[in-house]
Amino acid sequence: MTHLNPRTKDAAAFDWLARAQREPRQAHREWAERGVALLPLGTRFNAVRLPARTVHAGAGTDDLRKVTETLAELFCGPVIHSRPQHAYYALTAPQPTARWVYPDEAPMLGAGHFLSIPAPDLRGPYGLYWAVRPRIVGDVCAVPSVAALVHIAREAQGRPQ
Repeated sequence: MTHLNPRTKDAAAFDWLARAQREPRQAHREWAERGVALLPLGTRFNAVRLPARTVHAGAGTDDLRKVTETLAELFCGPVIHSRPQHAYYALTAPQPTARWVYPDEAPMLGAGHFLSIPAPDLRGPYGLYWAVRPRIVGDVCAVPSVAALVHIAREAQGRPQ
């Protein structure tokens, strides 16, 4: 069961995420009961779905510890890792998804989409978990940094820009 100290920044960051739902208590209930909460995208945050092969190429390694360090340093925001899907989800500021420059290899999900958000205490390395946890209220990855990782991965994989 997930427990948050209501006086911590951690609790405030997850309360902020929960408020993406009309009824934030539902998100807290889902985290406590199931370990994940299904949250709508497009209002508080979007998510860029990054295939693991793209992240590993951009980070120059498939060592999970090194990948996590690279994502934390480059993105400066929360990232979810889904081992079953072999994908990472970088939470970004909401914006029109049509403006995203890599829609085919790393789609940006926004309004009309939902994302399973892991409970605060899920840290992997299996299943759905936080590779990089949110630190503060409104914590999101910088979209240009996410685009830079995709660009680096494309170069590493020998694909044209």
